[in-house]
Amino acid sequence: MRCPFCKADDSRVVDSRVIDDGLAIRRRRECAGCGRRFTTQETSVVYVVKRSGATEPFSRAKVVTGVRKACQGRPVSEDDLARLAQQVEDAVRATGSAEIPAMEVGLAILAPLRELDEVAYLRFASVYRSFDTLEDFEAEIALLRAEQDPTGEEPASTSTTSSHPQ
Repeated sequence: MRCPFCKADDSRVVDSRVIDDGLAIRRRRECAGCGRRFTTQETSVVYVVKRSGATEPFSRAKVVTGVRKACQGRPVSEDDLARLAQQVEDAVRATGSAEIPAMEVGLAILAPLRELDEVAYLRFASVYRSFDTLEDFEAEIALLRAEQDPTGEEPASTSTTSSHPQ
């Protein structure tokens, strides 16, 4: 590691600590040339492989930007979006792969977005899955309804009247 002060190439690690829930390592280093100490952080980088074949580092900010459009006008806070982006990053890193197709990033977005807001989920899914017809929307809505009530029955109405005489 090059010293930021004297630009010497040789330094030794004085201390190492795991940070960001194990996603990064903070190292305290000492320059062999000038003796000054400095801190570095090491993180693993996951690359997203786009349809064109180009690769770019995974970006939580890009996830938030894409999902924010789907959540426009919905009761979704910036904190909700940040949590969703963290869930997506955790899912992407859990694959253990250094490169992941963009399609898999999109799939990793769908499940937490569905939990966050169903309307935003439909908006995102319609673009991501290229809905072409009204039937595509109807099929997805039917799927959402079936998952909400797996029995397929209407919820029983509750009566507020008592059967006991007063």
